[in-house]
Amino acid sequence: MATKKYFLALDLKNDPALIAEYKKYHENVWPEIIDSLVESGIENAEIYCIGNRLVMTLYVNDTFSFEKKSHLDAKNPKVQEWETLMNTYQQALPFAKEGEKWMLMEKIFQL
Repeated sequence: MATKKYFLALDLKNDPALIAEYKKYHENVWPEIIDSLVESGIENAEIYCIGNRLVMTLYVNDTFSFEKKSHLDAKNPKVQEWETLMNTYQQALPFAKEGEKWMLMEKIFQL
């Protein structure tokens, strides 16, 4: 069972054709990418889109950390290939620092 959840945001390039291609890739995410998510401690992941804004939810177990995920990703050529491909479609949020992609969102309310 997941012990924690994270919400992250990112923008896509504001081009309907690119957005459609990005969505198409996510209908059939490469198996190596799924394996890498699971290996890092992610038990479930969801991405939502409105316009060109994406929100991703990660449900993780207690073995997960962003540092561990980054380390595993850096060693995985297929993840690097996927990230290079996804960079074709993605752009940083307007307030992101240089090199930042998916940005962790702050929870500000819960009922």
